[in-house]
Amino acid sequence: MNSPASSTSRARWFVAGDLNGFFGLVVDNLSILGFIAMALVGIFQFPADVVFGRMFPGTAFGVLIGNLMYTLMAHRLAARSGRDDVTAMPLGLDAPTSIGMALLVLGPAFVGFKQLGMDPHAAAMATWKLGMASLVVMGLLKLVLSFVGDAVTRHVPRAALLGSIGGAALTLLGFLPLIESMRQPLVGLVTLGVLLYVLVARGVVPLRLPGVLFSLLVGVALYYGLGAAGALTGFQWPPAISFAVALPLPSLGFVEGLPLTVPYLSLLLPFGLLMVVGGINVAESARAAGDDYRTRDVLLVEAIATLVAGVCGGVAQTTPYIGQPAYKRLGARTGYTLLTGLFIGIGGMLGVVAGLVQWLPVAVLAPIIVFVGLDITVQAFQQTKREHAIAVALAFLPAIAYLINIKFGTWVSPEAAATLYAAVDGHGLSDVATLQLLGNGFIISAMLWAAALVALIERRPGVAVSLLLAAAVLSVFGVIHSTDPRGGIYLPWQLEGLRQSITLQVSAAYAVLALVIGLMSLQKPR
Repeated sequence: MNSPASSTSRARWFVAGDLNGFFGLVVDNLSILGFIAMALVGIFQFPADVVFGRMFPGTAFGVLIGNLMYTLMAHRLAARSGRDDVTAMPLGLDAPTSIGMALLVLGPAFVGFKQLGMDPHAAAMATWKLGMASLVVMGLLKLVLSFVGDAVTRHVPRAALLGSIGGAALTLLGFLPLIESMRQPLVGLVTLGVLLYVLVARGVVPLRLPGVLFSLLVGVALYYGLGAAGALTGFQWPPAISFAVALPLPSLGFVEGLPLTVPYLSLLLPFGLLMVVGGINVAESARAAGDDYRTRDVLLVEAIATLVAGVCGGVAQTTPYIGQPAYKRLGARTGYTLLTGLFIGIGGMLGVVAGLVQWLPVAVLAPIIVFVGLDITVQAFQQTKREHAIAVALAFLPAIAYLINIKFGTWVSPEAAATLYAAVDGHGLSDVATLQLLGNGFIISAMLWAAALVALIERRPGVAVSLLLAAAVLSVFGVIHSTDPRGGIYLPWQLEGLRQSITLQVSAAYAVLALVIGLMSLQKPR
C-alpha cells in the first residue's frame, strides 16, 4: 500500500488526458457565455459593453475560484487515498439557470427599467446590480442548504425536482435556441446534426477530438466559409478581438440590487435549490466512479464560487458538472480543472473570453444548448420511477406557457398586451391572461403539481392536500400564478379589479381541490 507521501508524488498536476478534459470543459463554459451574450445583446438589445466589461469578468472569476478549489480537493483526495487516478470535479456555469437568468430575469428586467423611463445604459447598470444580487441570494441559499442538502432530496420527490427543470430545459434550452439555430440553417442544422451524431449516436470523431469541440469547429468553419462566400443571409464579420483589462473587484453594487430581486424570488430560489440537488447527484456519480468526495464539501465550493462571482459582478451561477465520470474516462485527472479555471478566469479579466464569445456564431452555439436541453429533459424521465413519469410530464406544462409569454412579449406592445389581457368573454379569461397565469412562477408551480401527483400515486392524500393548500397560499401572494405582468409577488389587498378577481379564484381553486381530495380520501379503499 502506498503511503500518503509517496501518493502525493504520484498525483501529478498534469497528464495527457487533461487536454481532452480542458477542451471539453472550456467549450461548455464558452458556449453558455455566448448564449447569455446572444440573449441579452441580440434579443433584448442590451448594451454590449456592460455585458462584456461588467458581467463577464465576475462570472468568469467565479469559474476560476471554483475550479481551483476542486483541483485542491482532488489532490487532497489523491494524497489521502494513495491513488494517482483521482479526477477533479468539473465546475462551470450552469446551463439551465444561466440561460434562465438571461431570458427570465435580466432581459425582462432591462426592458422593464427602460419602460420606467431609464436610458439604456442606466437600465443596463440597474440590471447588472440585479444580476449581482441574484447570485448572492442563490449563493446564500446554497450555502445554507449545503448542510441539509441530503434532507431536501429525501423529502422532495425527484419527479418534482427534475420535472420542473426538465420543462424549462425542453422549452427554454431546447426550443428557443432551436429557433436561433434555424435562422442560419446551413450552419445551425448541420452543427446540430453533427453534434447528435457524435454525442448521441457515438459516431467516431476525427483525431479523437472531444465531440463538442469537433462540432464547434465544423460549425465555425461553415459559418465563416459560407459567410465569406456570400451564401448566408445576414452574415456579418464580428469586431476584432480587443484586449481590455477588466478586473472583477468586489463591489457593493449587489446591496443596491437586493430590493430589485423581490419580484424574481419565485425563480431565483428554485434555481438555487436545483443546484443543491444537482450537486448531490454529481457527488454520488463521482463516488460511483471511484472518487469519494464529501457531498458537503462539493456543495460548499459551489456556494462559495457563486457568492464570489456575485460580489465581484457576475450574473450566472456556477455548479459542478454531472460528467465527472466522463472526464475520468477521457483520462483527465486534476490538470484540466486548473487549466480551465485559469483560462476562463484570466481570459475573462483580459477580454479574451469576451472576444472569443463574439467570434462564436449564435447559429453554432445554439445547437449545443439544444443538446443540453434535450439531455436534461431525457434525464428527467430516466432518473424517476416509471409510475411517476406522468408527474414529470405534468411539470412540463407551465414551462410551455412561459415560453409562449416570452415570445408574445416580443410580438406586441405592452399597451396591446394589456388590452388583450382584459378581454374577458363568455368562455372565461382571455388567452393572454390564462397564459400569463400559467407561466408566472412556473418552476414552483410545476414542482407543487408534480409533488402532489406523486403523493396521490403513492396513496398519500394527506401530503397532496398539504401541497395544494400551500399552493393556495402562494398564489394569493403571487409567488405562483402572479397576475403581475413581470411575475412579481405582492400583497393581495394591493390588487384591484380583474387581477384581484383572478388571484382569488386561483387560490380558491386550490383550496377547493384540497377539500375535495381530502373528503374523497376518507372513503374506504376498494
